[in-house]
Amino acid sequence: MKNEGITRDYSCEYFNPDIETMSRRQIEALQLERLQDTVRHCMNSEFYRKRFEEAGLKPEDIQSLDDLRKIPFTTKQDLRDTYPFGMASVPLEQCTRLHSSSGTTGNPTVILHTDKDIDEWANQVARNLWMVGLRPDDVFQNSSGYGMFTGGLGFQNGAEKMGMLTVPAAAGNSLRQIKFIKDFGTTAIHAVPSYLTRLKEVMDKEGVDPHKDTKLRVFAIGAEPHSEEQRKRIEEMFGVKAYNSFGMSEMCGPGVGFECKEQNGLHFWEDYYIVEIVDPETLEPVPDGEIGELVLTTLRREAMPLLRYRTRDLTRVLGRSCPCGRNHVRIDRMKGRSDDMMVLKGVNIFPIQIEKILMQFPELASNYLITLTTDEDNDNMTVEVELEELFTDDYQRLVALTKNIQRALKDEILLTPHVKLVPKGSLPQSEGKAVRVVDKRKVYQ
Repeated sequence: MKNEGITRDYSCEYFNPDIETMSRRQIEALQLERLQDTVRHCMNSEFYRKRFEEAGLKPEDIQSLDDLRKIPFTTKQDLRDTYPFGMASVPLEQCTRLHSSSGTTGNPTVILHTDKDIDEWANQVARNLWMVGLRPDDVFQNSSGYGMFTGGLGFQNGAEKMGMLTVPAAAGNSLRQIKFIKDFGTTAIHAVPSYLTRLKEVMDKEGVDPHKDTKLRVFAIGAEPHSEEQRKRIEEMFGVKAYNSFGMSEMCGPGVGFECKEQNGLHFWEDYYIVEIVDPETLEPVPDGEIGELVLTTLRREAMPLLRYRTRDLTRVLGRSCPCGRNHVRIDRMKGRSDDMMVLKGVNIFPIQIEKILMQFPELASNYLITLTTDEDNDNMTVEVELEELFTDDYQRLVALTKNIQRALKDEILLTPHVKLVPKGSLPQSEGKAVRVVDKRKVYQ
């Protein structure tokens, strides 16, 4: 029997030139209109009503995008202080889902969604996946955790929205992941970068060549900071294009920013968000190209809009146009978080700086661990990194490699760490976000 009435024309289903290629003037006009609507909607939130009263502000005071700076910042602590539902802008009965952080250091942060919020979120993810060349006939495998973590359901909803066959494999169980990839003809995977390197190790052990034995062609990678060197290594290992993804549960989850095929920065969808980059100390805006803290304002959220949310992520604006034709602001990959910064002997250091150097040495594998200790009242850093292959019998080569790594790290971070080269597989493995730093230093009051 012939199936009738279910054929769809996907030729431009999730590419909307009216939005994605609009001019800067059009983008800013749309943002102002949506910002004013959002501010008025926020007055349904007891938190924002009080915050505006304390600042001597009224919604009608927001007459331009520059007026956004009149609004106080919102922080993660605000979400914790109003736990669980104190920042809602709609009655709870209108909400259909919530996501939250683990809350290991206090109250978790809770984000509420209406049906419309979830649908808009799925549209953002679908837009991203379409932008990198995925289509309804692709098979999308999601290796993120489901449940409270937004990476699972966020990508699931977006991939389904596009019409792809989706494989909700969830995190871990690499042998099962590989079986699914081969048996289902998976063409695209969402994963954290550190897990992909682990997956490749298991493939090697099982004699699976991703170039020959799979149909993989697109990776969506994110959820943890990673260097350009790490991305290139992943692409070479699998023969697959890897596109950076940015999301955070406070904004919705994945879908906030994504690379296009040019791979020259993350497009942040300015019809959904206003992007600011500020100095994390002075909170003043920094010029384009200068690294600062990312601050985001939601423009389409019903249940829980956020105004000037301090993400703590450090990045910079790369440009406001792109050869792909999209004029939504391009942001550099996250350089780390302001609260992840290590201070060692007065020097500010981010783990991503160390990874960038390590990935330049082909003798090294992708897994590493930074340990900070206090020895005789002196703070020290030890960088353990796995060797791609063992050559422990060649002492001279090990010594030379160790010295070269130390020299390169000193040039980057201005300090000379201890470097330990260890066998592949000897450092802790993680199926989720990798643990890169262990701080064992004494804390003096």
